[in-house]
Amino acid sequence: MSSEQLRQLARQLLAGECDLEQFVSLAAIEAQASAAAEAATVDVDRAARCGFPEVIYGEGKSAAVIAAIARQLLEREQSVLATRVDAAKAAELQLAFAGLRYNETARTVRIDSPMAKPAGSRGSVAVISAGTTDLPVAEEARETLDWMGVETRLIQDVGVAGPHRLPARLAEFVSCDAIVVVAGMEGALPSVVGGHVACPIFAVPTSVGYGANFGGVAALLSMLNSCAANVAVVNIDAGFKAGYLAGIVATRATKS
Repeated sequence: MSSEQLRQLARQLLAGECDLEQFVSLAAIEAQASAAAEAATVDVDRAARCGFPEVIYGEGKSAAVIAAIARQLLEREQSVLATRVDAAKAAELQLAFAGLRYNETARTVRIDSPMAKPAGSRGSVAVISAGTTDLPVAEEARETLDWMGVETRLIQDVGVAGPHRLPARLAEFVSCDAIVVVAGMEGALPSVVGGHVACPIFAVPTSVGYGANFGGVAALLSMLNSCAANVAVVNIDAGFKAGYLAGIVATRATKS
């Protein structure tokens, strides 16, 4: 940790912005993050090449490593998205970054760069979930799209067990540039949605279901065999991947 970082922490303590325990925790995070910064090779040019900055996969990384990567992105005026971050790590990170937003359901961390350029209009995407148990995966997709600057509509609990529910919400997603559909159990919802719209559908099988669901494999195979030609499938519980792909489609549709 640099002397300037230590002075800043001391100022926060003296100003009453943190208590002694928080000061000690924050100092430890900053010290570990300084060491981790040398170990993490961050792709800081990805935004220029691919349109969006590198996203941090938080699972298996300490709060200090996530902080080190986030700081490198923020220093280059890039807003941060970290996925699969548990509540304990998020609490540590909140001490280090003012304005950090944590979505506990999605397990995502967002830190906006005040210097990042406004995204402008980047199209619209609907995120549709079959059941409320699928919400964590749907929320991960929604948070990803919001970070990308895409207008997002979340439509929950319209699975095929209640077939009247989806047509009642059709007006909310029929004109979208792309749609993310999240479903577990038998994974039938993407095919049904695909039969109603002209845009690409990114289907996300979830691990929700009983024994023969095989942790989402049954839904995955069902979606891969969809008879709807506009359905493409991502990995089990991969809300981020589906959201990112849908966001790219919406962004490019807006440019054309």
